[in-house]
Parts: sequence; C-alpha cells; structure tokens
Amino acid sequence: MAKLMMLTLLGLGLALFRDHQASYQTRLNAFREVTPVELPNCNLVKGIETGSEDLEILPNGLAFISSGLKYPGMKSFAPDKPGKILLMDLNEEDPKVLELRVTGSNFDQSSFNPHGISTFTDEDNTVYLLVVNHPDFKSTVELFKFEEEEKSLLHLKTIRHKLLPNLNDIVAVGPEHFYATNDHYFVDPYLRSWELYLGLAWSYVVYYSPNEVRVMADGFDFANGINISPDGKYVYIAELLAHKIHVYEKHANWTLTPLKSLDFNTLVDNISVDPVTGDLWVGCHPNGMKILFYDSENLPASEVIQIQDILTEEPKVTLVYAENGTVLQGSTVASVYKGKLLVGTVFHKALYCEL
Repeated sequence: MAKLMMLTLLGLGLALFRDHQASYQTRLNAFREVTPVELPNCNLVKGIETGSEDLEILPNGLAFISSGLKYPGMKSFAPDKPGKILLMDLNEEDPKVLELRVTGSNFDQSSFNPHGISTFTDEDNTVYLLVVNHPDFKSTVELFKFEEEEKSLLHLKTIRHKLLPNLNDIVAVGPEHFYATNDHYFVDPYLRSWELYLGLAWSYVVYYSPNEVRVMADGFDFANGINISPDGKYVYIAELLAHKIHVYEKHANWTLTPLKSLDFNTLVDNISVDPVTGDLWVGCHPNGMKILFYDSENLPASEVIQIQDILTEEPKVTLVYAENGTVLQGSTVASVYKGKLLVGTVFHKALYCEL
C-alpha cells in the first residue's frame, strides 16, 4: 500500500513537472524560428559592441543609449567593465556614438550597470535622464541632468525604495516622478529562478514620487517595457513571458485602469512611442530560450514590430524587421526618427536602418 502511494505521488509529481516544463517552453517560445524581414539600408552602429538595451530619442534627434548591461543569467561580452550611457546625433549623415561623461561626487561609476532609461524635459528645457541601475545586482534609479554643451551627465540623486527591488524599465512623468516595472517579485536568486520557471506572474508596476510610492498594477508574468502615450493619458506595459502589451488608462491621481491587451507570437521587450503619430515600436525576442541559454552556434534572433492605432478596435501590427541573429542578437528596443530606425540589443550591437 505504501509503495502504491509512493508510486502515485511520484506519478503526480512527474505529471506536474511535465506540465510546468511545457508551460515554460511555451512562455519562452522555445521552438520559434524567424522568417527574415529585411530593410533596404541597415548598418551596425560603430562603437557599440556590448549592448544597447534601451534607448530614447529626444525631439531634436539626440539619442541616449544604455550599454553594458549585466543581468543575472544573461550573456555579457564585457562582464568586468562598467556600463555607460552613449549619445548619438541622428541628424548627422553617418552618426557616431559618444560616451557621456558622468559628473557628481556621489556616483560610483565602477558599479554602473544601466538598464531601462527615460527622459523628462522641464518647462525651462532642462533634460533629465532617469536610469535604472543595478550596482552589485541591486536596483536603484539614478537621476541625471543632461548638459548638452559639455556632453556630460550631472548626477543629482540615487533613488532606492522597498517597492523598487527588481527594476527593469522606467517612464518618467516628472523630474523625480515615474512609473517603473519590477520584472520579478522575489529578490533571492534561487526564488527568482523558481518564480520564472513556475510562471507565478507576481511581477508589478510601481508609481514613484518623492511623496508617494504605490503599486499601480500587478499580476504580470515578467513585467518589462513601459511607456506612455504622447498625450499622457495611457500607459503601455509589455508582459514579456505572456507575449502581451497592456494598455492602461492613467488618471489624475496616477492610478491605472486596464483598458485592453494585445497578444503576439513573440516576447515583447521595450516599448518606444513615436511622439508624432503615437505608434508603438517594440523590440522583441522571437525565441526566449535562445536569449536565456546563449549558444554561439544557435544565436538569439531579433524582431521589431510597429503597432498603429492601438486604441482603436482594430490596431494594425506590422513586422518591420526580423533577423536570425547573424547580424543582430537579442533585440530589446526600437525607435524611429525622421524615417530612420534605431534598434538596440541586450548584450550585442545596435542597428541603424532606413525605413
């Protein structure tokens, strides 16, 4: 009888394991391959070799790029070098990247590990850059003032909070006000790995201001990219492992109400919003297994989608670019400026194309 019970429990355990394994593979799109979609004139950006995980383009064509991310369990081509913020002027015929010098006595450049970024331009045209940072694999938000003439970033403040333990991306709604995604619930690496494997969907979005910090949305299977509509009325959230982008209505008290969700056959990462058209541009991972378990013989692919009219009943989704990893590995972000497309990656290069 005892042996029968043991065999029954073992059988149940194996069945549950198989179910979770199948779910894990589905969430990671483990068997997906890409069909290439090419653009007519693409060039790799000189000077970017160790990632361009997030980027933001100002209305004047200056692009900020976060480079050198070290993320737990993820490939890095420069594991011992600190990250950096790069600047690129997209008005130039052949734009080059320049590393922005960081000034300020209270900032530790040696542990700089930038992830998601966002800008806020004040009424006096002061540009603030907010950067998700992972010094020693912790999570902070670094607040910088962009000094264009000096081509430098003045460090103003480091923000830490118990509701910001696993930051991924950020969208600024003021100099010290932002929404941010936490891509995990647990901080402990062992528990994080089980959270990911079991698909607990406990990650969440926080609103931060100096006076108030609140969870505004939760229940995500790896909350990732976040951005806001040009009129400031809607917040877009990418749920990486559910292959969804969620649209939330933003209220005057900063609370968010879910409005709709869109499903995709790819892992959606960072979201950029065209300030003129309101279109969403999304860097995607066709196959998450290849990005998590890096193999130089089976490279992670890249994909860029454009979403037009997202607030209507029939949004138009276009696959703009797709490549199997031989040119660009692990795309995370894409943004447009005057008919040009800039695509960034977790740990690889960056691509600049004509649309």
